[in-house]
Amino acid sequence: CHLIHYLRLSHHLIVLNYLIYTFDMLKSASSEDINITDAIFDGVKVRVFEPPAKRDERLKRSVVYIHGGGWALASARTSLYNNLCGIIAESLNAVVISVEYRLVPEVCFPEQFHDVLRATKHFLQPDVLAEYSVDPSRIAISGDSAGGNLAAAVCQQLSKEENLTVRPKLQALIYPALQAFDFNTPSYQQNMNMAILTRPIMISYWVDYFNGNYDFIHSLLINNHTALDVGQAVSFRRHLNWTSLLPSSFKKNYKPVIQTTGKAEIVQEIPALLDVRAVPLLAENETLQLQPKTYILTCENDVLRDDGVMYAKRLENAGVEVTLDHFDDCFHGCVIFTVWPTDFSAGIQTRKSYIKWLDENL
Repeated sequence: CHLIHYLRLSHHLIVLNYLIYTFDMLKSASSEDINITDAIFDGVKVRVFEPPAKRDERLKRSVVYIHGGGWALASARTSLYNNLCGIIAESLNAVVISVEYRLVPEVCFPEQFHDVLRATKHFLQPDVLAEYSVDPSRIAISGDSAGGNLAAAVCQQLSKEENLTVRPKLQALIYPALQAFDFNTPSYQQNMNMAILTRPIMISYWVDYFNGNYDFIHSLLINNHTALDVGQAVSFRRHLNWTSLLPSSFKKNYKPVIQTTGKAEIVQEIPALLDVRAVPLLAENETLQLQPKTYILTCENDVLRDDGVMYAKRLENAGVEVTLDHFDDCFHGCVIFTVWPTDFSAGIQTRKSYIKWLDENL
């Protein structure tokens, strides 16, 4: 894919997605007990998973699910997410709405955010909820990785919209990507070369999401974009002080990487680096206080571990009830790896814990 990218034969992410879909066609992971249909919610494609209706049944719970993939890969229609959403629907007897937001390079930020926001607001309309027999008081917004980013950002936006009559009861974030301010948190340093998601790959996903310049990647890696002389970043630094937000077991012996002088032009050319719709961890406390009861799953072997842990702490400090579900022996992406030939115990373990929390709280 990198060769294709540099030769400009096509966008490397298009090629990678093609390979994913080609491999995915070889597998089948649907449940006969769940009715799966495709729909359009305010111009956005969604896949709906509905358990069979039961006689004299009350209204069902519901989960709006947003898939991961670096805002660029995968789909609500791939077997891995079909399988996950089908199991959520079956385990919880819940209606699951899986949002098929547009991907990089077709669109970049903020279009993915707008797609998920539009689809979610459409679903939250009382008449739409009634159509799917959903209880308006028992709805969760959830997602993994980049989908966890979008879930958190959309949840923040919904909390600020005064005209909504229905709001999510819960948010459940699975190893979410929540900030592009500091690429030298302890987990970024510890797991910089960890399989599945290395630090350079994660930075590349952010650059692609923002339609930024690849020439900035090295500067981002050493935090030149948030150096002390970059005025735009000054007011946000207090929201991402990992020396106070992380427990000592995560900080270990790692030291902050704070440049004295940097490159203000990076933030000038990519202002989304400090846009809370893209980086929810930078939200003000007034917004965090409005967030619903929250579940955050993190894995030790993951560059994004500290994003989730810091968000949990900031939400807790703002008065939100938070469950931080940390797995010492698991890795980024594991929740969807439950289907042969990638049926890992880490995936079964984390998925079971995630669904158990939803079942007990939704």
